[in-house]
Amino acid sequence: MTILIAGLVVFLGMHSIAIVAPALRNALAARLGEWPWKGLYSLVAVAGFVLVVEGFGAARGAPVVLYAPPGWLRGVAVVLMVPVFPMLLAAYLPGRIQATLRHPLLVATKTWALAHLLATGRLADVVLFGAFLAWAVADRISLGRRPPAAVRTLPPGRYNDWIAVLGGLGLYAAFLLGLHQRLIGIAPLG
Repeated sequence: MTILIAGLVVFLGMHSIAIVAPALRNALAARLGEWPWKGLYSLVAVAGFVLVVEGFGAARGAPVVLYAPPGWLRGVAVVLMVPVFPMLLAAYLPGRIQATLRHPLLVATKTWALAHLLATGRLADVVLFGAFLAWAVADRISLGRRPPAAVRTLPPGRYNDWIAVLGGLGLYAAFLLGLHQRLIGIAPLG
């Protein structure tokens, strides 16, 4: 559990610099240069992600059950997950979905975390998904208090929403039909 928590602190901490210390982020980017800053940011984030993956895997080996959700909540989680991948793609494909949600990546993260919290009740799951949910809520709140950052997206196009929806549903189907089992070790449908 210690490795999981350390990974979350590193990964979400790096992603929280703009939330808690935007002036520090800007100063570091100015001092190092934009690309070296992004390289450092990426290296730290990847290190945190590796720790999260390793820590989550280790914690699952000795599970601590906090609560046992009823079986029907697993079905609710499967349904809640339907829009997650389309929203994830819409974050980088300017269109109506992106304009409507304004921050589709954060909406996707909150939905993903909530769905998993409903379906699982082990301590490692609550720590992992609860941390991501709390971070996404904090980041969304902070966006109203800081200037918007430029996000690289693909060019606007009239088919971007279709690409996001169809591509996202295709990715979700792949996860349901085996990719989640292969990567995470848990079959969402059984």
